[in-house]
Amino acid sequence: MTSQRPKVAVVVKGWPRLSETFIAQELVALEETGYDMALWSLRFPTDKKRHPLHDRLKAPVHYLPEYLHQEPLRVLRSVFAGMSKPEFWKAAAVWLKDLRRDITRNRVRRFGQACVLARELPRDIDVLYAHFMHTPASVTRYAAIMRDLPWSVSAHAKDIWTSPEWEKREKLQADTHGAAFLATCTGVGARHLVELADRDDRVELVYHGLDLTRFPEPPVPREPDGMARFLSVGRLVEKKGFDRLIAALALLPKDLNWRWEHIGGGGSGAVLKAEAERLGIADRIVWRGACDQPEVIEALRVSDVFVLPSRVAVDGDRDGLPNVLMEAASQKLCLLSTPVSAIPEFITDGEHGVLSSDAPEALAEAMERLAREPALRAQLAEAAYVRLTTSFLMQPGIAQLDARLQAAVTADQRG
Repeated sequence: MTSQRPKVAVVVKGWPRLSETFIAQELVALEETGYDMALWSLRFPTDKKRHPLHDRLKAPVHYLPEYLHQEPLRVLRSVFAGMSKPEFWKAAAVWLKDLRRDITRNRVRRFGQACVLARELPRDIDVLYAHFMHTPASVTRYAAIMRDLPWSVSAHAKDIWTSPEWEKREKLQADTHGAAFLATCTGVGARHLVELADRDDRVELVYHGLDLTRFPEPPVPREPDGMARFLSVGRLVEKKGFDRLIAALALLPKDLNWRWEHIGGGGSGAVLKAEAERLGIADRIVWRGACDQPEVIEALRVSDVFVLPSRVAVDGDRDGLPNVLMEAASQKLCLLSTPVSAIPEFITDGEHGVLSSDAPEALAEAMERLAREPALRAQLAEAAYVRLTTSFLMQPGIAQLDARLQAAVTADQRG
C-alpha cells in the first residue's frame, strides 16, 4: 500500500440526489479519510432540496454535457483532441463493439461524455471510480481507456439486475478493459457478479453501513395512544411496492386507528393518490413528497412501524439493501418489509423485524399485528438496533474501499 492515497475522479449519474444518500455518505467518508477527489456528474440536479450531507463534501463537482447537442463545441473539441492518440482508437473500438449490441442514443451519449471526461480530467488523476454499473461505468470505462488509467465501480441494484449480461461480463474481465475491482453492497449481488467475472477477487462485497454520527440517539419509547403510525420512505416507483401497500391499507379492520405517511418523489404519485381516493382511505394518508435528511429523521422518530414493501419490477429492477431500513433501525423503529433481494441480509424475519409477502392481504395482516402489539414492536426494534450497531456500521466498508482503491493504483503502476 502507498502511504499517500491516490487522487480519484468519481463519476456519478447525478449530483446531488436526495434518494442516493448512501453515495454521499461514502464520498464524504472517503474524503475525510484523506482522499483528494473530484466529482464528474452525467446529469444536472433536479431535486429542489439537498441533504446537509451533500454540503459536507468539499470536492469540486463538474458537470459533463447532459445531452451532447447542448454543448456541441465542448464535445467536438474533446473528440478532435483525442483522435491523435492511439488510446482514443482503443476506446472507440470498445465503444463500437458495445454500440453494435445496443444501438441507442444513450450509448452514443456515453461515448461523447467519455471524450469530454478524458480531455478535461486533470493530469494527476490516479484512478477513476464510478457509482452504478450501467451508464456511469460505461462512461468511466471509455474515458479510462483513453487516459490509460485504472478504473473501478460500485454496483447497487437496478444497474445489476437490468443491465445485459454481456455488458456486465465485459466490465468484469481484464482482457476487455474491465474494472480493477467492483464493489457491491449486497451478498446476492456479489454472488451474481462473481459468476460473470474472470476472477472471484475482482468483486468485493462492501455493505454501505450507516454513519451513526449523522443520527441522534433513538427517542424514548412513546406510550401507546391507540393510533398506529406507519411510515414509508422511498421513490414512488414500481419496485418499492407502494401500490400493494395502498391496497393493503384498504384491507385493515375498520376498528383499527391508523395513519400512513409517505416521504419521497417519483412518477406514479398521481396514480397512487387516485387509488387511495377510490378506496376511501385518502384522509388517513399524508403525502410529504421529497424531504431532506433532518425531515426524514424527525418522521422516523415519531412513527411506530416503518413499512417498505419492496418487490421485483416487471423489467427486473429491484432494491438492493435500502439504506433507509438501517436509518429506521437507528431510531429503534419497528421494520416491516419483504424478503426481496438483500433485505434478508439485514432483517431476519421475526427477529429484527417482519418480512412479509408483498401480497396486500399478507401486508395487511402484518400491519394489523404490529399495530396491536406494541411490546412486539419494541422487541423487534431493539433487535434491529443491535443488528445495525454490531454488523452494519459504515466504517468497515470505507476501510475496504480505501484498500481496494490504493491497490488498484499500485497494481496499475506495477503493470
